[in-house]
Amino acid sequence: MVLLEGIVESVETWLHLIKKKPQPYVDPDLDPVLLVPGIAGSILQAVDDDSKSERVWVRILGADYKFRTKLWSRFDPTTGKTVSLDPSTHILVPQDRYGLHAIDILDPDVVIGRDCVYYFHDMIVEMIKWGFEEGKTLFGFGYDFRQSNRFQETLDCLAAKLELVFTASGGKKINVVSHSMGGLLVKCFMSLHSDIFEKYVKNWIAIAAPFQGAPGYIASTLLNGMSFVEGWEQNFFISKWSMHQLLIECPSIYELMACPDFQWEHSPRLEIWRQTTETDGNSNVRLESYSAEDSISIYTKALSNNMVNYDGVDIPLPFNLEILQWAKETQKVLSSAKVPPTVKFYNIYGTNLETPHSLCYGSEDMPLMDLEQLPFFEAKYICVDGDGTVPMESAKADGLNAEARVGVPGEHRGILCDHHVFRLLKHWLRAGEPDPYYNPVNDYVILPTLFEIEEQQEKGLQVTSVKEEWEIIAEEDDENGTSSGNRKPLVSSISVSNVGNGQLTQEEVHATLIVRAQNEGRRHVELNAVSVTANA
Repeated sequence: MVLLEGIVESVETWLHLIKKKPQPYVDPDLDPVLLVPGIAGSILQAVDDDSKSERVWVRILGADYKFRTKLWSRFDPTTGKTVSLDPSTHILVPQDRYGLHAIDILDPDVVIGRDCVYYFHDMIVEMIKWGFEEGKTLFGFGYDFRQSNRFQETLDCLAAKLELVFTASGGKKINVVSHSMGGLLVKCFMSLHSDIFEKYVKNWIAIAAPFQGAPGYIASTLLNGMSFVEGWEQNFFISKWSMHQLLIECPSIYELMACPDFQWEHSPRLEIWRQTTETDGNSNVRLESYSAEDSISIYTKALSNNMVNYDGVDIPLPFNLEILQWAKETQKVLSSAKVPPTVKFYNIYGTNLETPHSLCYGSEDMPLMDLEQLPFFEAKYICVDGDGTVPMESAKADGLNAEARVGVPGEHRGILCDHHVFRLLKHWLRAGEPDPYYNPVNDYVILPTLFEIEEQQEKGLQVTSVKEEWEIIAEEDDENGTSSGNRKPLVSSISVSNVGNGQLTQEEVHATLIVRAQNEGRRHVELNAVSVTANA
């Protein structure tokens, strides 16, 4: 009986052990990381005068109604603050999990299709695997993204967060990782509070930042609104029209317009097919084209009668010229920013996707009769290379002294869970064992696998032969669908000779390089070289 009990007890102990979750690995030597999201990347809560709180961004159930009643706002030019139409509502960002809760999963209640509300979730999970710990070396900074990127209340909160992270990590300087518009917020802070930035920040890594604006995407947002989710989820989410009425009063949106002083390779344009009536009564259809500056008059006319009904009152919401003026001052702040000498800056930008740059409304067959029709027309995009939202040209043009600028094929928000980005971050954050063979600019690993050298003397000649081999590991790039292992090897040869004073050959080298494609993005590189030198 005792033996049987011992066996049962052993099995029970084993079952408890396999059920117990392993404790995450924690690296105490890591420098802290602060994650800063972009527009719409923070959970927002509406708090009333009785301190009752409810999530208004993001939510699925009752989303549109709560959005309109709690989040619709007006800009106050005397303070620079966008204030909710509901006078009893204050918008706050939750600070749970050291700020990470607000930027992790934007609607924690979603079960089906949850990835559509992921923000920094995959990156947080990945960083914890590397040894980062919430509250010790990993933090988040969510903020009210309706406000200007230079709004003082937001900048004060960021300063307080930097001090908190610095203290919680034992006085270690911080790695700031920003995404999208979060890069403009960080850049404004660095411009206006460079002393605080230099005191607390070690590295700043900007991902997919619209440093010179997102011309096509923002132009269509100002005229037609935007959707933050695609597909079937739109049926349960905030309508494009409701979002339009909010964003038209948000300084942050105006600050994402095309920077007028930037020298674009191709200037962003607004094109409109219009039908006009001549003095003789005949109609005429023509294509009009406007620069970014000239487009302001079009926005103004198109939205001149735009209004919402709030609590039984009609409230005009035209294109806001006061916000535009505020945004121009913000662009001056951004253009004067400089990276402090003790801080290292890195820029990751998205590539390989068709990205809106210019817009065209109407067609020769269906022209616009009245500019007020613009909000009801679907724009056709003229695209450039980028991440689908921010043109590559804008994201690369940070105007700062950068340690590296690296392009990663990927979509604007999807880039936050891209394994290339993870590998870059791990390298720059010095997480895990350092890899001396990793090249972050080209994002591949070179592994030396063989090195042989042989020397011999023969009839007054010195013959040296070298054989060296490497393994290159990178993402498999197979556009034609052909298996990498079936590709023919690439072979290249070169011969070089050195002629002496007597016009006799003193040294001659022959080299052959062979590159063999293998599976899973691997390439085998082999160098064979022979040097023949005449003895003096």
